[in-house]
Amino acid sequence: QVQLVESGGGLVQAGGSLRVSCVASGRISSTYIMGWFRQAPGKEREFVAGIRWIDSSIKYANSVKGRFTISRDNAKNTVYLQMNSLQPEDTAVYFCAAGVAIVELTAEGSYKYWGQGTQVTVSS
Repeated sequence: QVQLVESGGGLVQAGGSLRVSCVASGRISSTYIMGWFRQAPGKEREFVAGIRWIDSSIKYANSVKGRFTISRDNAKNTVYLQMNSLQPEDTAVYFCAAGVAIVELTAEGSYKYWGQGTQVTVSS
């Protein structure tokens, strides 16, 4: 089992920045990918960013490319999502997820473990 705990969400004005974190514990060695997804009210959960451990390859959703950055700190078993130039449409619950196979980063089905999410609200 792998446990994921997100933190760092909050309220920010449009144009501002936030960094959300995801601390992993448990059988971390069994994971090959980690990602961030988000779900806005009334919408389906969508991929935001993902990273693959074996080659550090990264993918972003087109809507956040150039504004968001995913990174990792192996020593802390933590994955970060730095979010800049935030807009009201970025308002959502942000979820961290971990997968146990080298599969497509953008697919929700690639991820086995999920955190409980952290709320990010961007005011206009």
